[in-house]
Amino acid sequence: MTTPTNGLSPQALERWLNQLLDSAAFQDYAPNGLQLDGGKNIQRLITGVTASKALLEEAIQRQADAVVVHHGWFWKNEPPCIVGAKRDRIALALKHGISVFGYHLPLDAHVHLGNNAQLGKRLGLTPEMDDNQQPYRFGPGNLIWSGTCPATSLQAFADNLQQQLERQPLVIGAATKTIQRVAWCTGGAQGMMQHAIDEGVDLYITGEASEQNTHMARESGTAFIAAGHHATERYGPKALGDAIADQFQLSVEFIDIDNPV
Repeated sequence: MTTPTNGLSPQALERWLNQLLDSAAFQDYAPNGLQLDGGKNIQRLITGVTASKALLEEAIQRQADAVVVHHGWFWKNEPPCIVGAKRDRIALALKHGISVFGYHLPLDAHVHLGNNAQLGKRLGLTPEMDDNQQPYRFGPGNLIWSGTCPATSLQAFADNLQQQLERQPLVIGAATKTIQRVAWCTGGAQGMMQHAIDEGVDLYITGEASEQNTHMARESGTAFIAAGHHATERYGPKALGDAIADQFQLSVEFIDIDNPV
């Protein structure tokens, strides 16, 4: 699709993204879609993991008209008042006419562009397929993926993961354990580990860890890797940005604001 010379309206981009990601199908923790209308058409766009002040500042420096992120604003159970850091972010975006789009669970779940699909691809995992020849998914919201890799040791798998994600992971399990069947769910899905154990996989990968994951791994024999919430969720926003650029011929750039968590 060719974008008009004066750019693409935020509403037009939202309609396309909502359809692409099937955002209406999700009960989420934050609104998915256009969260702030910057008041102008979009010609240059930035993608990133989180709509932080640092990402907005990078967008301003690059004269971008919009940012599309995985972690947007207005999360459930957070204070609704526009004060402090929330006020600063919103004021900065409004001052520079930057529209903000956030897609949380829809971007985790997409079978091609999603965080889970992209992480599996980056780690060389072959997704298991269901009866309809779609990636097999299970657990809450069917967000956990499963797949296979050539048999390798947990240590070798973790070394490759560290190289691919450029982040040292937390690894729980015997270094010599054979890894062949893997389950994964990016971000903060450490609470879903029991579903992976019940599936009988050799290894469960997510972004963060809780105290009980150590004991669950030791007692079940299912190895556990926490590879970083941010680090595991960089690849969906980048893939989504590439899809936007292909569809609308917009200038799109992924900006990685480093986060050790």
